[in-house]
Amino acid sequence: MVWKPHVTVAAVVEEAGRFLLVEEMVEGRRCFNQPAGHWDPGESLLDAVIRETLEETAYAFEPEYLTGIYHWEHPGKDLTYLRFAFGGKLGPQRQDYALDTGIIGPVWMLPAEVDAAHEHLRNVMVQRCIGDYLAGKRYPLEILHSLTD
Repeated sequence: MVWKPHVTVAAVVEEAGRFLLVEEMVEGRRCFNQPAGHWDPGESLLDAVIRETLEETAYAFEPEYLTGIYHWEHPGKDLTYLRFAFGGKLGPQRQDYALDTGIIGPVWMLPAEVDAAHEHLRNVMVQRCIGDYLAGKRYPLEILHSLTD
């Protein structure tokens, strides 16, 4: 068996004490996640988080810093995730934009509401990313390097 970790990106966005999450259907289950998704071939991590945020919320996103890098092993499946979470600010929301399949829509939640919804979170990384953001963890984007020829 070949080990293939899933590399994902996520946007951590806070406005007026509320965090932007996405309500979505995953395997028949309604859950909440940051705007997040897989890193696609040929794009930078920054391009990926901008794209995923747009696809799942219809908001433009400008990453300003890295909040953290997270390794998570799915307990019920043979899956490993490596998530790059970016903090930043939102631009305008496109009213005409069709969201990805399975996405119900964006929601804004206070940290206490996120904690209360812990059974409905997509995974443990959601709370950890918010916790690290609230703890002031900010890493400059300059630590990311693309060494393609």
